[in-house]
Amino acid sequence: QVQLAESGGGSVQSGGSLKLSCAASGNAYCMAWFRQAPGKEREAVATITSSGRTNYTDSVKGRFTISRDNAKNTLYLQMNSLKPDDTGMYYCAARVTPWTCRVSIDAAVMGAWGQGTQVTVSS
Repeated sequence: QVQLAESGGGSVQSGGSLKLSCAASGNAYCMAWFRQAPGKEREAVATITSSGRTNYTDSVKGRFTISRDNAKNTLYLQMNSLKPDDTGMYYCAARVTPWTCRVSIDAAVMGAWGQGTQVTVSS
């Protein structure tokens, strides 16, 4: 099973930027960033396939960019124009075998998860 470890979270003011990284121990077909805000369910905010096809939830389109370096087995999430509503715990997730890799993906089909990294955006 793939092991994942996130880094790069922190606190930033509204309008600021952060870049999250996720180091993976192996390759995966679908990788994703999930977010869980206080009192809310975990939701996928961005996904990317091994070929680089991306998908975003509407609330982050134009502000977040997901990317991956397959040679380094590393996933990234560049977050710009951050808003207080972006506050939450961000998790890297991966599914090794092919599946529909979009933000509608059920968290239950992701076979590997990181420990999470906190992002806090203040107004």
